[in-house]
Order: sequence, then C-alpha cells, then structure tokens
Amino acid sequence: MFSQLRPAVLITIVMTVLTGLIYPLAITGIAQVIFPYQANGSLAVRNGTAVGSELIGQAFTKPEYFHPRPSAAGPKGYDATASGGSNLGPTNPDLAKRIEKDAAEYRAENGVTSGIPADAVTTSGSGLDPDISPANALLQARRIARARQVAETEIMALVRKNTKGRELGFMGEPRVNVLQLNIDLDLQYPMR
Repeated sequence: MFSQLRPAVLITIVMTVLTGLIYPLAITGIAQVIFPYQANGSLAVRNGTAVGSELIGQAFTKPEYFHPRPSAAGPKGYDATASGGSNLGPTNPDLAKRIEKDAAEYRAENGVTSGIPADAVTTSGSGLDPDISPANALLQARRIARARQVAETEIMALVRKNTKGRELGFMGEPRVNVLQLNIDLDLQYPMR
C-alpha cells in the first residue's frame, strides 16, 4: 500500500508546483514582456491616473458623454463582481417591459423618433460590454453636441475616428469603445 501511496503523493506535489506555481509565473512573465498593456488590464490612463479599463464597461450617465449599453451586472449595473446577464428569456414580460421603458428613455434623451439599435436597450451576456455599435454612438451625437456646444458633425467625425472594424476583416461587428470615445471627447471638446 505504501509503495503505491508514495508515488501518488510525489506526483501530486510535483504537479501542484509545476501547474500551480511555475506555469502561472512563466506565463505571467512572458505576458509582461510581450503584451504589457494587455497583461496589466488594458487600463486607460488620463493625466497619469487610470480612469478605467478598455475591456470593462462603465456607467456614463451625464448628457455630455456617450452612454454604454444597459448592464444587468449587479443592482446598479457594471459591477464586475456580479458579471452576468439578466437571465430573462425573450418571452419574459419583465424583459419586454424593461426594453420598452429603456427604448422610450433612449428616444426621449437622444431625440430619436424612429428605430434604435438593439444594443441601445439590450444587455450583453456579461453585463460589462465596453463597446457599442457605431449606429448607437451616432444617434447619441446630437445630445452630446448640444451639451458640449459643438457641431454635431464634429462629434460624428469623432465617432467614426473611434470606430473599430471587424477583427481580421471578417470576425465580429464594427464597434466603438465607449471609454476611449469619452476620453477623446474630453480631450477634443472639453466642457465649457
């Protein structure tokens, strides 16, 4: 019995050290050398201070900023410790009521009378999506231009400048990172 127990204990210790200590340290070291920005959380820095991560959505609610898509992560949204969707199915009446309410608020806030992009009223699977569609951002341009007293065409040009295309030219959809867009907005058109 002890002849079988000794190798089992040794392999457990060796594999624990190898996979629980050496491998993670090696991968962390390689990532720090090859991809330091990404390995440290893709933090957006402004005036020497981290203002957020380009990978995690944040709540922007002031009229002079682009607003992200709704979040179901935590009671107030955008809570990284409670990442997840609402788990409400497409036939759930609570989901339909929330979407109708959010759509009415979006239309009123942005002066939109016709259809709106789906990402303006639906949450992402994680509740932390940092990106919105270019169509969503462009519909918000009028509100932001009014709040910042800038021509709407200038805000729309800023949206186009910050629009990222499909990955490798064919994967995903075009998108705009809300945090980066709002940082550029503050740099180019500060509030008066």
